[in-house]
Amino acid sequence: MSWTRTRRSAAAAALAGAIALVSTMLQPAHAGTRTGVARSFATVAEKRSGPPMPRPPRLPRDFRGKGRWIVRDLGITVPFTWEGRNGDSQMIAGGPQYPIWFTNLIHHGSLYTLTYKWPGLTEHPCSRIPGFGLDQLNEAFRGARFVGREILQRSPNRYVNHWRVGVVVPKRPPGKFLRFPLALGDIYVDQKDRGTFWQVLQFGIQNLYDPELDEWLVMDTFAHKPGTVTLPPRCSPPPLAW
Repeated sequence: MSWTRTRRSAAAAALAGAIALVSTMLQPAHAGTRTGVARSFATVAEKRSGPPMPRPPRLPRDFRGKGRWIVRDLGITVPFTWEGRNGDSQMIAGGPQYPIWFTNLIHHGSLYTLTYKWPGLTEHPCSRIPGFGLDQLNEAFRGARFVGREILQRSPNRYVNHWRVGVVVPKRPPGKFLRFPLALGDIYVDQKDRGTFWQVLQFGIQNLYDPELDEWLVMDTFAHKPGTVTLPPRCSPPPLAW
């Protein structure tokens, strides 16, 4: 959605190597006793490893929620809605009475962005990126890196899994290479439901209108019920000329 305004297309950890190393180190002369010790170490390691890695975020086909869109460096907070229906989805931040007003949509396999109002903005085109839908968005989420389990201190507290997703260009192997973070997002989803989104921080050129290139969305409600998605007339294709 908003963090994908421009074109863009989990880490796993295992104890097997460490356990194998311990087992190898403890097996010389008294193999029977040593193996028992190694197994006990393995059991302790498994218990200390904590719960299994959660599955990455996945935006559902139908949902609706309300919250706030926050641009901290501008000191602006406006109402925000995010709704989905049959795989299409729409964000609306602000409105005609607010200093910020924009909508982002996934509609029939295309991504649309239309900014009605933004400080210092004089052009208001509707941009369209074809070939980007819910499947492509969730595919991008599959490559997210798990940061950890956290608590968003609100009323009520939100127990979330924190994920980092991003695009870095150009693609280079590890080492001393010049590379740039094109788009980054920190996504906070409910620990009991990866399809319930409570907070997103987005940073990168997709936030080009903001001086610090970062914006927040914070959800106060999120329900798995069909919402409303409406393509603005300005984004509709012109009628065919006969």
